Amino acid sequence: MPTADIARSASAMRTALIGHPMVRFDAPKLIGPVPQAGRMVETIEARGKHLEVMWDDGIVLDTHLKGRSEWHVYRTGSPWRRSWDQLRASIQTDDFVAVCFDAPVVETYRQPDRERHPGRGRLGPDLTRVADPSEAVDLLLAYPDREARLRDVMVDQHVMVGVGNVYRCEVLWAAELSPWAHIGDLTHHDALLIVSTAAKMLRVNQGRVRRATTQHTSGGLAVYGRCGQRCIRCHDTIESRPVGRTSRMLYWCPGCQVRLDRRLPAEVREMDPHPAAVKYLNELPWRSRDDA
Repeated sequence: MPTADIARSASAMRTALIGHPMVRFDAPKLIGPVPQAGRMVETIEARGKHLEVMWDDGIVLDTHLKGRSEWHVYRTGSPWRRSWDQLRASIQTDDFVAVCFDAPVVETYRQPDRERHPGRGRLGPDLTRVADPSEAVDLLLAYPDREARLRDVMVDQHVMVGVGNVYRCEVLWAAELSPWAHIGDLTHHDALLIVSTAAKMLRVNQGRVRRATTQHTSGGLAVYGRCGQRCIRCHDTIESRPVGRTSRMLYWCPGCQVRLDRRLPAEVREMDPHPAAVKYLNELPWRSRDDA
């Protein structure tokens, strides 16, 4: 579920739930304490791919939304647009019911235990909110598995919140980095480039129905969804491959995304960036004169 859609769901849920006593809570596979009827929802926050609901007794519901996971809000008694067997959590007041469908993770914890929650752990900084990228940069560079592939670490929400599959592909293309790069090979400059580019893309697209990272393709994206088409930077053919435990489709350009790819000869993977990429990156607003 795109982060912009999660933010819209959170906004709709605030209108329907906050300040109204809860009359029923259901979550068939809930991990953690059960929110009690009579309690009132105090806050609802979207944090990247997570949506959190907190009640007045300090219990927090955390739902991880990816793929077809989503929250809907209905008038009590109205028909649902998805089936009952897809329900993962529901919060009902006298007038409304908010329903979470197909979330792979539905957990609760008490607010004082936020940082110690065993299933959730500590999420990384939300790139749509933080002004200073240094925490995410440090987490990226200190990733414990030094042999982990960059493509996998970028979507680890414990490193940075908000980057899903689409932005993973687009950020790696913009930074001209191979998805097969190993975390242990990144320099500080590489990590800063990744985090800052991701933050810019996420913020620019907040509130948009259609995500866009470039003006030079009809779909608004440089590589995602463009398998078999020409790269707008080097004109090689974009490729795709399912990766990771969930087999999400990764898109990249084998012609210009070669930096730090150990599968290639050293003279190729350390080649100077393509001139178009240098121009693109130097024009980003967060670049300082010293980095140019």
